[in-house]
Amino acid sequence: MYRLVHLLFSCYFKLAYRWQVYGLENIPSSGPFIICSNHISWFDPPLVACSIPPELPVHFMAKQELFSNFLFRAILKRMGAFPINRNGVDYTAIRTSFKLLAEGKIVCLFPEGTRSPTGAPQKAQPGAAMIAARSKVPVLPVAVTGPYRWRKPLRVNIGPLFYLPSLEGGDRKEVLSLLSAEIMDRIKALLIQE
Repeated sequence: MYRLVHLLFSCYFKLAYRWQVYGLENIPSSGPFIICSNHISWFDPPLVACSIPPELPVHFMAKQELFSNFLFRAILKRMGAFPINRNGVDYTAIRTSFKLLAEGKIVCLFPEGTRSPTGAPQKAQPGAAMIAARSKVPVLPVAVTGPYRWRKPLRVNIGPLFYLPSLEGGDRKEVLSLLSAEIMDRIKALLIQE
């Protein structure tokens, strides 16, 4: 079912937008790895998932409110999504991420935690850096550029994998802040590759 939903969304993105993906050579042939992307639209999760070959299913967190609608819930689950409660720290969603990565799967996280109202990158929340550092799996940075406007160019830039260092040493909050900034710096570098 994932491949079918992947195909349908891919067709939509190709028809509705002038969608192009750059950096496909940076995608590993298998998981586990974490995709970290900027977040400018509701369509980012399926767009990022469709930018990865369908034989590599992508799992991602989606705000819990989206799962209350039957249609959205069905689509989200077919696209590999799992809910996150954004009112505080959701340990269930974090454990789900670690479990998927331990099983060799791919998890997509949006470090900013929510969509950017202006499209400009925002400061990252610490969750993505914490999951990447503790799981010790590589991070694949992704940048979505261009507006989601009919027949306008929509570009996805995929950068090379990188690892975050461990959380050991120093003040944990400060280390997470630095690691989160590192993730966003990698994404920002892809945004200027126009």
